[in-house]
Amino acid sequence: MLTPPTRSAINSVSKRPYICPSCLHRAQRLPLASATCPIRLSRRALQTATDPPKDDAPFRKLLKDAAKKQRIQEKVNGSPSKPSSISRDPRAEKWELTVGIEIHAELNTARKLFSSATTSANDTPNTHVALFDVAFPGAQPHFQKETLIPAVRAALALNCEIQTRSSFDRKHYFYQDQPAGYQITQYYEPFARDGYVTLHPHDFPGGVSPENGSITIGIKQVQMEQDTAKTVQQPPHTHLLDFNRVSHPLIEIITLPQIHNPTTAAVLVRKVQAILKTADACTAGMEMGGLRADVNVSVRQRNVKSPEDRHSYHGVTGLGQRTEIKNLASVKAVEDAIIAEWNRQIDILEQGGAIEGETRGWTLGSKTTKRLRGKEGEIDYRYMPDPDIAPVLVGDDLIDHLRRTLLSSSDSIIERLTEGPDFNVTSKDASTLLLLDDGDRLDYYLDVVQKLDKMLKSRSIGKPELYSRAGTVAGNWVLMELGALFKDSGWSKDRVPSDELASILQHLLCKEITGRTAKRLLQMKFDGDPRRIERIIDEHHMLLIPMSSEEYKTMAQQILEEKPDVVKDIIEKGQEKKVKWFVGQMMARGKEGTVEASTAEGVLRELLKL
Repeated sequence: MLTPPTRSAINSVSKRPYICPSCLHRAQRLPLASATCPIRLSRRALQTATDPPKDDAPFRKLLKDAAKKQRIQEKVNGSPSKPSSISRDPRAEKWELTVGIEIHAELNTARKLFSSATTSANDTPNTHVALFDVAFPGAQPHFQKETLIPAVRAALALNCEIQTRSSFDRKHYFYQDQPAGYQITQYYEPFARDGYVTLHPHDFPGGVSPENGSITIGIKQVQMEQDTAKTVQQPPHTHLLDFNRVSHPLIEIITLPQIHNPTTAAVLVRKVQAILKTADACTAGMEMGGLRADVNVSVRQRNVKSPEDRHSYHGVTGLGQRTEIKNLASVKAVEDAIIAEWNRQIDILEQGGAIEGETRGWTLGSKTTKRLRGKEGEIDYRYMPDPDIAPVLVGDDLIDHLRRTLLSSSDSIIERLTEGPDFNVTSKDASTLLLLDDGDRLDYYLDVVQKLDKMLKSRSIGKPELYSRAGTVAGNWVLMELGALFKDSGWSKDRVPSDELASILQHLLCKEITGRTAKRLLQMKFDGDPRRIERIIDEHHMLLIPMSSEEYKTMAQQILEEKPDVVKDIIEKGQEKKVKWFVGQMMARGKEGTVEASTAEGVLRELLKL
């Protein structure tokens, strides 16, 4: 059991909101790490019955899909489109890009920030609304103290310093989605400051990782605030408002302007999303609206002092005039919008123009951003302390309690998967396992490895190399072979139970079946075959009946003689990849369970003298 705080956890100056230990656990069920595995991911404490799909596609997959679309478009148009990164733009040597990001994440709470109405996801519009949410005259805000728990967890996971005193302010602006005419936020005294996120090479897509190792991006502050209503447009002139989202608790994570590459910005957003999920702090990914990003973009000429570069932000000086791009709803949109704004600002500056401070928008597939309105400043918002909400004091005991019970960070999980002897997967695969299916894929992988390890040990196999390979092989099969079967359907751990996959891999590692047989067994289980793996192997006579060395050589020699042109390419042109083609031919011609790929390749290389 978790040790509850020993004294008052949260106190306000006058209204004294109080969290006792039992209330703390009832309001926000703090997740416990598995007793058998210290890197289990937490599950959301509050789950709705109609949860929509998650935004869990790996970032490199998004880039790969985008590149594929780009190649198709180039074939149609007959000309290449703009490069996907400014690193290939020759103007990057002259102009420096600077980006800061504001990430808004919906907190995983049962109730709204200042009312007792329950939070909701895709429920019937306007069914989760209290009087204060719609600014009913006389309705007063009542700070829901339990909403602070996931917020503090998130800030701790982002390496922030928790402020023992914080307060709420009113940010005034008039728009249809803000019924009170102001938003309650934390401008002057946020609850967390001075954090950072470190981006490691494994966080980046293949081929674009930073040359100098890790990159650390500072976080200025993390503040709590209320969400706005959801606007549903019905063209041409109708706008419907859903107040279910009003006052849903948000945290706004404000980074320092220390990002100088669009891909780095996109990776940062993806990393923050993974951190918040691991900390059980946020509800959903970007595509479902649970996390949105605003990016502040400025451009300045390198090594040239200009009057336009007089701007500064929280100690970072020499910045160009920034523009803000609002409400980016996907990781790829963050990168593409920054590239579009980078090109627009450079075009203006090279033509002798000046950048205006303004708020701009961007839509998927656009080549440029569009102006929405002039950029408001602090004076325009008329910030003022909210007179109806007392400051909140957070006890050190609560902070220490949440820090102790915080689950492993995404970086520590990846480190253990890649460097630990039990798993030994690549950093690329570890990152993918962490992000896929809200952690379900990683849990499934851990179950497979655990059961495979027991199966190998129960057979008293004194071959250490099998144990060292088990984690790597299991990772490949969970992500690649099994993942390919799920490409047209949603993930389910019950489609192929973890013990059945472990059984398949046990026979494969012990060289009792071939790789082709293992894939056939996986397909049969995926299609719903109720029989146990051992019974299927027995009834279909799938056990490997190894051929002799002479039989391997005879078959290999025959196949090589049939394709002298391919042999010539391998020997004279060094096209050794074509050896794999001959391996495939040998496996196709051999009886089921007789030809082992590694043995066949070894014989072929011997005959070809490679």
